Amino acid sequence: MRQFPLELRHVAPGRVVEWRLRSTAGPAAGPADADGGGGDPAGRRASFNQDKHFTVAEESRGADDPVASWLAVTFEVEGALDEVALARALLGFVRRHEVLRCEFRRLAGELACEPLAPGELALEAEHVASFDSAERLRAFLVERFKRSIDTLSWPLFTMGAVLRPDSATVYLAFDHIVCDGMSMPIVVREVMTAYEALRRGEEGDLPPVPSYLDFAEEQRRRYLSIDADDARLDYWKSFIARNGEFFPRFPLDLGVEPDRMYPIVNEASSLLDPAEAEVFEKTCLEVGAKPFMGLLGSVAVCLRDAGGPGVYRGFMPVSERGRGSWNDAVGWFVNTMPIEFDASPGRDFAQVMTAVRAGFGEMIAHIDVPFVRAWELLAPQEFAARSWPYPVNFFSYIDMRKCRGAERHHEWRPATHVWSARANGACSWFQRDADGLHMNSLYVDTAAARRTMGDFQDALRETVRSVARTGGFRRPGRLAGPRRSAEQAAPLRA
Repeated sequence: MRQFPLELRHVAPGRVVEWRLRSTAGPAAGPADADGGGGDPAGRRASFNQDKHFTVAEESRGADDPVASWLAVTFEVEGALDEVALARALLGFVRRHEVLRCEFRRLAGELACEPLAPGELALEAEHVASFDSAERLRAFLVERFKRSIDTLSWPLFTMGAVLRPDSATVYLAFDHIVCDGMSMPIVVREVMTAYEALRRGEEGDLPPVPSYLDFAEEQRRRYLSIDADDARLDYWKSFIARNGEFFPRFPLDLGVEPDRMYPIVNEASSLLDPAEAEVFEKTCLEVGAKPFMGLLGSVAVCLRDAGGPGVYRGFMPVSERGRGSWNDAVGWFVNTMPIEFDASPGRDFAQVMTAVRAGFGEMIAHIDVPFVRAWELLAPQEFAARSWPYPVNFFSYIDMRKCRGAERHHEWRPATHVWSARANGACSWFQRDADGLHMNSLYVDTAAARRTMGDFQDALRETVRSVARTGGFRRPGRLAGPRRSAEQAAPLRA
């Protein structure tokens, strides 16, 4: 399971059916009064991530400058699709995860989650269109996701399938406010497990799962009352002191102007094939590092060799699911933390890995405070803006082989897709799966960014291959080997 642009997903043409979620309880109540009437803002409050995300959507809508994005997952069903069974599986999935049943409203100044009762939900099937061309179908799905996902409107996701006589492609697209990247394999496993059980004549119900709303409430109880003098912010403060500012800048030229947003390039590339990825992992383990550490160190060396600093400073999203029984829950369980380590010239692979391991350990030891809360307290001027202030150094890694249900991925053929309307920098996500190591980058569509990111991806590919072949980083200088092929890198303008 890997992440790449939806435009690169080959979906055979067919008949498109969507299942629309509706409440059977009648029209929803209007916004509550300041005293909490119509809801309980003290009891079901949004997480810090959700509140910031919703606030940005509100402000951008008010300024007629909408910020749009979505996360989606697609997967395959072999054989003629049982539409009734899939509808029951989808409805069970939505009922099971409370965050998917939520409407978000401003109550007494706070963002409240008002979940609908599971029994008040129903699905209605609708034939949307039929396509005899894969190209027209892809264009339809891309446009469908853009238009159907709205942070300020419920429901916050869309569900559908492309039906053919002997197979189907199922898709679900979500607003970020209700899920994260690690939620996507949960979607696939739960929907397919329930669907296959129903096809066998068994009940497709899964055991109860903890609610993300409980996680959000616990988070707010612990961190809403802290101030900028709280000792738990000392790690952030020390990072800021060395970095010179709250956000670590992406160190290479992307050709962006201050206070301007740009259309994006959505680009996917492969870095290592399965055999190379196995050798790369063994090489990392031999020096006491995990594969993501080897990759992060390689990123740092490539940025350094291209003109960046010897000390790597960046943001790294970290899953918060490990703190409780959240591994099967859908939600936005992500904290974003700063990490730094020394990758100066002259350091060999083992030395850089020692530095990465130490930097990561220090980061994890101070992971308590949510990113949005640290941002609000330590950089209030930037917090008031609707986006990060400039291109930020960002690294994300997921080993999809470790997700529950990964042993069935070769049958279900799932893929994750992300999209954003505009950006002012670059973000890169890395995934390891049974097919190797992959990279998906979203970055500004400028001539400088295309050159910079193209060269960076080529250099990174050569570096991780050098680690796998020789146990060390490649020598800096001109890139070895041919430029990327169409299969290695596929840029798409959104």
